[in-house]
Amino acid sequence: MNPTHTVLLVGATDETVVKAVALGLRVLLLQHPTKVSDEQRRLAEAVEVVDYTRWDLLKPLVQRLRTGPGFDLALSLTEPGLENAARVNDLFGLGGTSHAVTLRFRDKEVMRRHLAAHDPAGAVRAAPLRERADLAAFGARVGYPFIVKPTDATASIGVQRVAGAEDIERVWHAVQALVGTRTDRVSTLFVLRDFLMEEYVDGPEFSIESFSFAGRHVVVAITEKFTDPAHFAELGHAVPARLDEAAEESVRTAVSRFLDVMGMRDGVCHTEIRLGPHGPRVIESHNRVAGDAIPELVEAAYGIDLMTLALAWPFRLAGELPERPRAHAGASVRTLVGDAGTVRAVEGVAEAKELADVIDVRISAKPGAAVRPVRDNWDRLGLVAVTGADTAAAVARGARLVRDVVHVRLTLPDGTPALARVATAAGTESPENAEVPV
Repeated sequence: MNPTHTVLLVGATDETVVKAVALGLRVLLLQHPTKVSDEQRRLAEAVEVVDYTRWDLLKPLVQRLRTGPGFDLALSLTEPGLENAARVNDLFGLGGTSHAVTLRFRDKEVMRRHLAAHDPAGAVRAAPLRERADLAAFGARVGYPFIVKPTDATASIGVQRVAGAEDIERVWHAVQALVGTRTDRVSTLFVLRDFLMEEYVDGPEFSIESFSFAGRHVVVAITEKFTDPAHFAELGHAVPARLDEAAEESVRTAVSRFLDVMGMRDGVCHTEIRLGPHGPRVIESHNRVAGDAIPELVEAAYGIDLMTLALAWPFRLAGELPERPRAHAGASVRTLVGDAGTVRAVEGVAEAKELADVIDVRISAKPGAAVRPVRDNWDRLGLVAVTGADTAAAVARGARLVRDVVHVRLTLPDGTPALARVATAAGTESPENAEVPV
């Protein structure tokens, strides 16, 4: 019998801990005070409550844990824990993705500099935003429109489109208002500090869910993304992406090259690209699983559990994937949005979850909560994740589920009742669902 492997998880959801234990791993968990749960305490061998984003607090703690009870590897699948998990592995020579490589993924400015130096032909032009004059200078050099965004945020927080010189004052004031604020209205793990300007890539957006096995990169799925054209909030996802063979091959090639250039050797990645006039261009990437129920879509369509694989592969508790996994179904996430007002009631969630083609329903809206126009992912009211015979069928099914079953009832400022609607974007309204009122 093989000895038990011990993993030090730096931040985790309940699901991560459940899957680690199911693999037979012994779990030591470093958990943020705002994220600890009874389920984690029940399943993990030890839970240390600490702000794991602070290395000054973490280093002495992991030095003690390394002595006893000991651990074989540090691992994180959550954005705030990635860098310090890498630091732990570097400190003790445990392998895994190094801090230098992790930082390239985590910090968008570092990534842009690295790509410009090592893959200039495929790099997106970018520059740090330090002062107001930088905006005009970048626009004059690169042209309009261009994008301004935080260097290390997620969920489309703070992303601004600078359409022309007339936008500079507005964007600069928006950036100044965001500096020093928290990155979302749920967590307190990130503070916005630095911003980046980068060339705008005009074209449809996709995310690539990949897994690397000792330097061999497998594109598990290409996810079609539906985004808000003004603020780039994510309005939905679908797998497999509806791409022709040539476009799919260009995406696979570009992402594999990108992962090589970044120094990725082992583990899961979630890479966002746009198919622009000059081919695929990487917008950002993360050496973790995706959010927004994308891993659940991948599992439903491909039968591949990326989170379990990410936990198992470092200990060789799972084998390598084939070069090109094949989908046996389609799957989609549709999000709910509403006009400014107040949430009155949420109905149909339990009923929807009982349906055979429903993967999950996650409604963040609570009765009494304010509803805002969508500016980033946190302004959405929830999501439904469903399967279908193919991608188009899954996209249509999500819209029907919101129409027929899952209802978020609102009250508008004038007292008028209203319903949240499924968010729409290019690609969500195929002939199959064109008659669905949204």
